[in-house]
Amino acid sequence: MPPSTMHPNQTLIYRSYTPYCPVPGVHLTVEHRPFDPEAPPPPGGITTKNMYLSLDPYQRGQMRLPTDPGTYSAPWIEGEPAVLTTLSAVLRSDHPSFQPGDTVIAMATAGEYAAVPAELAAIARPCPQLPPGADIPPATLIGAFGIPGLSAYVSFFEFVRAPRAGKTIFVSAASGGVGQLVGQLATMHGMKVIGSTSSSEKTAFLVDELGFDAAWNYKEENTAAALQRLAPEGLDFYYDNVGGEQLETALTAMKDYGVIVSSGMISQYNVPAEQKYGIRTGMNIFLKRLTIRGFVCSDPQHLEKYLPSFAADMASWIGQGKIKTKEEVVVGMSNAPEAFVRVLRGEKFGKMVLKVDGH
Repeated sequence: MPPSTMHPNQTLIYRSYTPYCPVPGVHLTVEHRPFDPEAPPPPGGITTKNMYLSLDPYQRGQMRLPTDPGTYSAPWIEGEPAVLTTLSAVLRSDHPSFQPGDTVIAMATAGEYAAVPAELAAIARPCPQLPPGADIPPATLIGAFGIPGLSAYVSFFEFVRAPRAGKTIFVSAASGGVGQLVGQLATMHGMKVIGSTSSSEKTAFLVDELGFDAAWNYKEENTAAALQRLAPEGLDFYYDNVGGEQLETALTAMKDYGVIVSSGMISQYNVPAEQKYGIRTGMNIFLKRLTIRGFVCSDPQHLEKYLPSFAADMASWIGQGKIKTKEEVVVGMSNAPEAFVRVLRGEKFGKMVLKVDGH
């Protein structure tokens, strides 16, 4: 009898729902889900060895009750592996676009290995062609070329209309995976860019390394005072990643006919409905004739319009040094629950990435 090829396959498991901040070991666990890497792949799918996992704020919306009818993202299933973006090596393939040895950005179960079914293999993407001489680290690939990068690219070019010198944009959570990219796209177009973040180290990073015009630490200065100091002329655009008090204040600071791009509201993700922050400045929406645009980057109309150019543009900008990124890399599947919770708490610097093992 041949020796078993089963691998223990440490995997991030969504154990149970909570309206509050998930607790590692309670709501999110790491468990063995034995896996045979030599077994045939799913029909029309691929078998992968996952090298990096992308941990992002939007995944909190996947931890929802089965009765929640939301279409924002596919829900995680209690007791089953989390499904998220991975940077993976293809081991076996029954899909015409992929061969063993390919490196792909995929949606897959969050373990050391994954069997990617046909419906998810269909949206997997090969790693982008890099410009000559460009050396882009894996942690950057899974962020700038994954959901954070695509979110920034789609929303900026779709909703930040006629970006140019003389226009001002405020980006909240500006040092995160999406915010840092949106801010740099705006600077590339000559806009005045200001950002909020949670430490003096992060504000220095935004200004000194990414080229923001100004930034502030929201833990030390409230939004109203910061916007009056840094953008007394008012805001043409607000790119909202946090909701709450910063959104409430930005509504007052907007110019007439301004645009708010709603990418996320991480300040409200771990708060029960009855305790969520109530926005008191909503009258500005009609008084100032504002436009508020929510989006999901994976909606078909956005993929059709932007996916063909996204990876090539991002690779070119990074290769030219026009786009810089910062990632925090945590090593080891056993650290996945805590790393994800740190994302929700803002206790990280840059885009959070989990390296599956230390090899």
